[in-house]
Amino acid sequence: MVRESVNGTVSHAHIPRLRVSFVLPAFNEEPNIVHAIETVTSVAGSYCAQHEVIVVDDGSTDATAELVQEHALQDDRIRLVRHGANRGYGEALRTGFETAALDYVFFTDADNQFDMNEIPLLFARADNVDVVAGYRKHRQDPPMRRINAWGWNRLVRMLFYVPVRDIDCAFKLFRRAALAAIDIESRGAMINTEIMVKLARDGCRVVEVGVTHLPRTAGESSGANLRVIARAFREVIQMYPILTDITPATAQFKTLERVDTAGNMAHQMGMYGGRVPAAGQRS
Repeated sequence: MVRESVNGTVSHAHIPRLRVSFVLPAFNEEPNIVHAIETVTSVAGSYCAQHEVIVVDDGSTDATAELVQEHALQDDRIRLVRHGANRGYGEALRTGFETAALDYVFFTDADNQFDMNEIPLLFARADNVDVVAGYRKHRQDPPMRRINAWGWNRLVRMLFYVPVRDIDCAFKLFRRAALAAIDIESRGAMINTEIMVKLARDGCRVVEVGVTHLPRTAGESSGANLRVIARAFREVIQMYPILTDITPATAQFKTLERVDTAGNMAHQMGMYGGRVPAAGQRS
């Protein structure tokens, strides 16, 4: 049982001790990467039966890779994988997923905008599902980035069946076997949408858990970059015929809301059963 208190701390009992590959994509995260590695390894050491931390340096021009390598020399569970040039967020995740070797794969960004102490909330629900997806209860991003994210979520929900409310939340836990069963083709911002759509159409079980989102305190996000946005729209066009041509499978979709606005425990549960609708259909 896991309890989340009003102040966001977590007490634990009977949390399954999983074998987890932690994937951290990173691009020019020199001010953040050391703290990211240290918080992930601390939580993993407390809650995992076995773990590895895979940092995918996506062509950084700062000291991100060098800092990761320093930690890897001290702890052989930390692994650095480098792209010679910046390939994009999707490629970094793909590389991390392909490198992962343990039973479960968790990914988060290296910008320290999530509370790693909430990872047990995901572990506690991992036994009976294929994906535990976090959603940001209160997004802490600049206004323009929130507007861009709102528009992106509206777009992919209109075009595809997306079985989660916060598609790009970088706080997700997968069974590695489920990820290995799908062919991930996206190279950029569409990767989360593609993964979740394909897993849902494949009959995978998904549960959502509300998590804390924190302001970025160092470094710069590339999500609002015009080049990145243009690439994302091109990828939507490329992926649309692929994702809308997938035959739906039987699936379940379950949503949990952890804490209500007054800070009291609340569980709002909605179960989706039956065939996952094709793109454009209402569930």
